[in-house]
Amino acid sequence: MNETKTTNRARRYTLIGVAVILAVVIIGFLWMVVLAPHAMDFAGGSRVALSDYHGADPTGVPPELKGASLIERGEYLARAADCAACHTAEGGMPYAGGRAFVLPFGTLYSTNITPDKDTGIGSYSDADFLDAVHKGIGRGNTRLYPAMPFASYSHMTDADAGAIKAYLFSLKPVHAPAPPNTLDFPFNQRALMGVWAMLFNPDKRFEPRSERDPQWNRGAYLVEAMAHCGECHTPRNMLQALNQREKFSGAVQAGWRAYNVTSDSKSGIGAWSEADLAHYLSVGHAEGRGTATGPMGEAVDNSLQYLSQSDIKAMVTYLRSVPPVATPNLPEPKQAAAPASHAEGAAANLDTPGKAVYAGACAACHDWTGISPVLPSATLTGVRSVNDPTATNVVQIILTGAHRHGSESGPSMPAFGKAYSDQEIASLANYVTARFGAQPSALTADNIATLRAED
Repeated sequence: MNETKTTNRARRYTLIGVAVILAVVIIGFLWMVVLAPHAMDFAGGSRVALSDYHGADPTGVPPELKGASLIERGEYLARAADCAACHTAEGGMPYAGGRAFVLPFGTLYSTNITPDKDTGIGSYSDADFLDAVHKGIGRGNTRLYPAMPFASYSHMTDADAGAIKAYLFSLKPVHAPAPPNTLDFPFNQRALMGVWAMLFNPDKRFEPRSERDPQWNRGAYLVEAMAHCGECHTPRNMLQALNQREKFSGAVQAGWRAYNVTSDSKSGIGAWSEADLAHYLSVGHAEGRGTATGPMGEAVDNSLQYLSQSDIKAMVTYLRSVPPVATPNLPEPKQAAAPASHAEGAAANLDTPGKAVYAGACAACHDWTGISPVLPSATLTGVRSVNDPTATNVVQIILTGAHRHGSESGPSMPAFGKAYSDQEIASLANYVTARFGAQPSALTADNIATLRAED
């Protein structure tokens, strides 16, 4: 009898446990999928079909290019969509793919999107191309990984995607097979991407907000559908979809920190002027705010610097409307310059390997004050990265340098990753954040080794 009671009690507890797990799963599904806001829901108002919008068409190219050829329009839109950044390997041919994306569960390589028929997209029909851009379905019904931002590109109009295809097909074909991906199980099962797309890809074209003016809608189209800014600047949920509840509040991507670009005044861009933001987007530098490096530097060099000023202004208008979301571990940047003498200031008493490295390799360009006597782009005072207690981007710049091209931001900073040990680089990052930032970092050699492994 007692044995029967014990068995019944165990069965009851098991059923309760299963019910609780199911309830948690259902609630999580509802929270992440069914009740999750979409990219522009913060704006409120009514969404209308593009054909029913009565303002100026917010899609396509800016007015300056309305009379351009299809290929010229496609070139502009391909740059707006920043296709080259992901589909060009370091030292490789443009758009020929092969760029490695090192993920926690393996390495993924971008594909060739030149018109080569064997290794590129030369055999793609218009419908095939739209399937890839909007649905994440590639050659032979192969599911694409969301490293290809099709969930953002799904907002792109068919006409704009068609123009991009026309431009890509005008390029010289390059025979360049992509290296095989090295993803762990179950992430190497492409069929699962179909489930992911069903849950997180709306596969809907851009719908303007009728209550917003044409400039805001143009900015929304550029930021959300073309430049896909959220793919780097928005945190992801546990299934690696964008968490729009924390829209644009910052995230770590490819070993770099994409900072908060909401209107929060302390951890975001709320304190930036419109001129600051416009200059940063189009040139990659804002006085007293910082210089774009890493993936953001690539976005400026490959994409944003080619956009018209009217489009940059539209993007600024849209970004300024995004509600503030505070990033708790990002203090407000310290705006005051450090003292001219290394023996004074917040880091005066630090006698570390990092201080010695700074004196020998950094002070000539960045100065002891943090205000560069050489180039405005080398100024550290007020820069977000040196005010970030994680010092993620500071370390990345020390390791890999700051290599920019085609902008007025100035010459590149060399890489020092091979010149110094992990301990020296950790000490240098800690010294820089202590001297010029609002809150010092506390990195160790192990932190540097981890970042090296991610590059």
